[in-house]
Amino acid sequence: MTEARTADDVWRLLGELLQAQKETERLLREQAQETEHRFQETERLLREKAQETEHRFQETERFLKEQARQLNQQIGKLGNRLGEFVEWQVRPAALRLFQERGIAVSQLYGEVILQDGNDSIEIDLLLVNSDEAILVEVKSKLSQSDVDEHLERIRKFKRLAHQYQSTKIHGAVAGMVVPPEVARYAYRQGLFVLAQSGDGIEILNDPAFQPRTW
Repeated sequence: MTEARTADDVWRLLGELLQAQKETERLLREQAQETEHRFQETERLLREKAQETEHRFQETERFLKEQARQLNQQIGKLGNRLGEFVEWQVRPAALRLFQERGIAVSQLYGEVILQDGNDSIEIDLLLVNSDEAILVEVKSKLSQSDVDEHLERIRKFKRLAHQYQSTKIHGAVAGMVVPPEVARYAYRQGLFVLAQSGDGIEILNDPAFQPRTW
């Protein structure tokens, strides 16, 4: 009788173990499913967060580009105003300054535009007499590239301004700020250099300077 009870007990224990194993496997499957669900939910949230971050980044980038565009417009307008201010400082003194250098210009024209077909140039100040003309480029701050562009402008002048074919052409550059190295560069190219001095404008070239003639 004791052996039979022991066998029954063994089978009962085995059954309980098998049932416990099945229950454990069920719980593990449920835990795995829950973990997978949480992982998928976390992955979804991360994707949404990444998309939101990307959207905010794009919005920020668009905002910064718009701010930069507006700032560039404001800087451009300010630069134009400064250029106009310098030009109006140069105008009253230009004829006198060049007359004192022995170039008897007697007429001054501002913002001269010449065009022939698709080619055109714009001259800030044009000073002329019967046989000479001076083309003046005016900048708030003069750079070497401004000098080079003005040289190209002078080279085109006679081709576009037919009435000045027999006229001797000189060039000049003027600025509120003229760095010394730029002034020296313009001087070597045969250009007059005008700059602010106190409340007025003066020609920086020394009296021995011989301007280039085109």
